[in-house]
Amino acid sequence: MKHSHSVKVTKALLKTKAHPKNARCGPGEASQTHSMAALIFRCSGVLSSWTPFLSLLLGSLLALLLPMVGVEEQCRSTLRGLALLRCQLWGNTFHSSLHSTSLSVPHTDFELLPLKARRSSDVQLEARAAVHQAVEMKRHGKREKAHKLLLHALNMDPDSVDALTELGAILEEEKDVIQADHLYSKALAISPCNEKALVNRDRTQPLVEEIDQRHFSIIDSKVRKLMSIPKGNSALRRVMEETYYHHIYHTVAIEGNTLTLSEIRHIIETRYAVPGKSLLEQNEVIGVDAAMKYMNTTLLSRIGSVSITDILEIHRRVLGYVDPVEAGSVRTNQVFVGHHIPPHPRDLNRHLDEFVQWLNSDEAMNLHPVEFAALAHYKLVYIHPFVDGNGRTSRLLMNLILMQAGYPPITIRKEQRAEYYNTLDLANEGDVRPFIRFIAKCTEMTLDTLLIATTEYSVGLPDASHKPSSECKQTIPMRSDTSV
Repeated sequence: MKHSHSVKVTKALLKTKAHPKNARCGPGEASQTHSMAALIFRCSGVLSSWTPFLSLLLGSLLALLLPMVGVEEQCRSTLRGLALLRCQLWGNTFHSSLHSTSLSVPHTDFELLPLKARRSSDVQLEARAAVHQAVEMKRHGKREKAHKLLLHALNMDPDSVDALTELGAILEEEKDVIQADHLYSKALAISPCNEKALVNRDRTQPLVEEIDQRHFSIIDSKVRKLMSIPKGNSALRRVMEETYYHHIYHTVAIEGNTLTLSEIRHIIETRYAVPGKSLLEQNEVIGVDAAMKYMNTTLLSRIGSVSITDILEIHRRVLGYVDPVEAGSVRTNQVFVGHHIPPHPRDLNRHLDEFVQWLNSDEAMNLHPVEFAALAHYKLVYIHPFVDGNGRTSRLLMNLILMQAGYPPITIRKEQRAEYYNTLDLANEGDVRPFIRFIAKCTEMTLDTLLIATTEYSVGLPDASHKPSSECKQTIPMRSDTSV
């Protein structure tokens, strides 16, 4: 069973890629530009003695003005759209394949990405020199030194497209196709017209997609194996109950909650407070419990019809016992999340409308359930519509999508916190695939836990300790011939 992986990109990007003529100015703007050019050249003809100077000066002005003509109207939505527009205006070719998957196209609104501080010219020159030296080292067979020099160049200038592309080529030769493809994608997010990155990525993209699809097939085979277990199986019922408490424990622990698993179980089962513990932390637990019960009783059967109100209701329960004023309400102030700058409050309604429209679209429904759930999580946490509780709400929405598709709810363990946030940062930089792969890994880990716990020699759930458990690193091997 194959899943289509079409993806919605911004209108400006689609127009520029599919129809190069759309990258040109509108009729009014075009005539205005042509008139300006005519006036310039008439003036330069009269002042013949100043021709060389004026030609240089006015040519520079045109070079600045031409890429900006029509940008505000047509390409404000994405920085990539602007880069593609410049490519078209200056006659550069952009050989990007129109066939792409949501694993390979970033779901990022580039105009909202924070502007990074530019490196000084001296640092950029030093980085370029390191890249040049690395190329020479590679030519002479000194690959390890070339690798180190390219890493040094990227430490100095992380946006060095040449360093990203050259390092990707080395990794590709070392059979690390996924990381190489990621570096090519990052290079194209910075410079969409880079010919070498485009050619290299066209080569690695099909290989990476095949790897991702194989992983999805393995996950699907484990889901089928889990679904073959009778629902009345006592071991399955017991492990699902344990999974419920584990999920609450880890989803609040990721955000800094210090309650133990046994304390959380006590709070949910008895509704009595744990003496000596923060009431706020205990109310966070009650809120997640209430939201999960609301989803289980109200939203599970409503496939393809999730509304903004439903998301607000989930959040109202998540935050309702901690901050009743903000619970279920879209924020009215600008917030900053690390290096990420979420949309301005005035744009939140538009972003949420577009998100819910995508959430219920055929395009999203045709994605693999794990991919769909991961993208929904990322898109919502990217919009960051609430003052607090965005992560918990996004993880609950992700699990709602998985459960609607017949998958068990997954747990992102607190020991995976660094990897979790790192892959979200990579998605914000333009490549959402590492985050999708991370969610796929968490899905497989959850399936492994359930399958192991329901075997004849049940080992139960991993211990919710402060030390990373070995189960975080291993999954049950499955034969490759079990593909869907």
